[in-house]
Amino acid sequence: MTLSDLDATACAELVRTGDASPRELVDAAIARIEASNAELGAVIWPLYDEARAATPSPGPFRGVPILIKDLTQHVAGAPQAEGLLPLKRAGYRTPHDSHLVATLRRAGFVVVGKTNTSELGIVPTTESPAWPPSRNPYDTTRSTGGSSGGSACAVATGMVPVAHANDTGGSIRIPASCCGLYGLKPSRGRVSYAPTFGDLHGGLVCDHVVTRSVRDSAAILDLLAGPQPGDPYAAPPQLTRYLAELDAPQRPLRIGFATRYLTSTGALVESHPDCLAAVAHAAKLLASLGHVVEPAEIPALHDPAWAPRFLTIWAAGVTTDVAEAGHRLGRPLESGEVEVLTWALAELGKLISAAAYSEAWRWLQRASRRVAEFWSTYDLWLTPTITSPPVPLGWFRSPPDDPLAALFRAAELTPFTTPFNATGQPACSLPLYRNAAGLPIGVQLAGAYGREDLLLRASAQLETAQPFDHAATRRA
Repeated sequence: MTLSDLDATACAELVRTGDASPRELVDAAIARIEASNAELGAVIWPLYDEARAATPSPGPFRGVPILIKDLTQHVAGAPQAEGLLPLKRAGYRTPHDSHLVATLRRAGFVVVGKTNTSELGIVPTTESPAWPPSRNPYDTTRSTGGSSGGSACAVATGMVPVAHANDTGGSIRIPASCCGLYGLKPSRGRVSYAPTFGDLHGGLVCDHVVTRSVRDSAAILDLLAGPQPGDPYAAPPQLTRYLAELDAPQRPLRIGFATRYLTSTGALVESHPDCLAAVAHAAKLLASLGHVVEPAEIPALHDPAWAPRFLTIWAAGVTTDVAEAGHRLGRPLESGEVEVLTWALAELGKLISAAAYSEAWRWLQRASRRVAEFWSTYDLWLTPTITSPPVPLGWFRSPPDDPLAALFRAAELTPFTTPFNATGQPACSLPLYRNAAGLPIGVQLAGAYGREDLLLRASAQLETAQPFDHAATRRA
């Protein structure tokens, strides 16, 4: 095996035993990025000089290279554009590390660069006017998913063993599915946004990582989990370390599964046949591990009122994001400087009254209680992560005369991911299946609020039964 085949835990073990130095890990990661990034578009801000000059902290991941997504989280002194061409041209740089980045550094990680994202993370692909697109390493004509597609592409090809990601409507899980990785979205309030934010988009957004292994995800969640002073709320505390959960005895779980979703026309339709096959495969694997697996839909998710309420919260958040970008520039953004979808959402957000915003959140909170009833019967819910294989690049481009077209296409792709941003529940995407063309087809497991422990234990069981196959590393 080469370094590009290893997860972060294995890389850290090489440093601990003296079989590799931190500088060797960093130099190898930089070489891998330089070898394939021009084709794949994963890394947009190289931070090589800073990485080579860094003295890694003596933490559990000493010397392990990591990438930070160019959205939300701040790397001291590094450029930050968030997919916006005006911020890229202005050379805006963030003045300090965010809590998440500082925590990763204290654990020994070395930041070697920042990764590509869609404009303000709005659509589930990684194509913005500011950068060439991130390309799926399994088929470079297709999307990596998004908005954490640069991170997913980098980890899938072994540029780095792990990368930061965040998730507003599926942006950890979607690229994990498209690139054949493990991606866990934690519970709302699990990972702090200190010191810059309390929450984002009213609590829809969560941050974590995309990984090659379940153990990396669990170990890094151990590092990141927990409130900071001034946080508006926090997830229930975990009583044991997440990493220790992977070896804990697992009782038989009752797991429901579903593959149908509600379209914008109000019809319940089936996911793509490849996604049905992926769910059937995962269900069979879970049953072989002793779990009870049976069909079970969540009726509350079939209410057509979800979409307009979610859009209300999201549009208001985009309005704030566009205004904040203007503050960084020292002038307001103009319509021609951003994508037509971004501008339409920002303008829509200005029209939302305080009463409409409040009503939307109250409706979503009541709906979340209806969804929570499912977990009085079932431990986990199994679905496709997205409703089709990775889509072609350009799929989410809105024409000028129909600026919201991309958003409606996104809604058809992501009906299983977005509800858990609204409810705040944890969910993960697992790489257990590929279609006949060799494209990864992820499946999602969702759990009750605060139950990342159940998700991680079940995920570890599945990974042991069917080790994750990272074929894109061999491609690179």
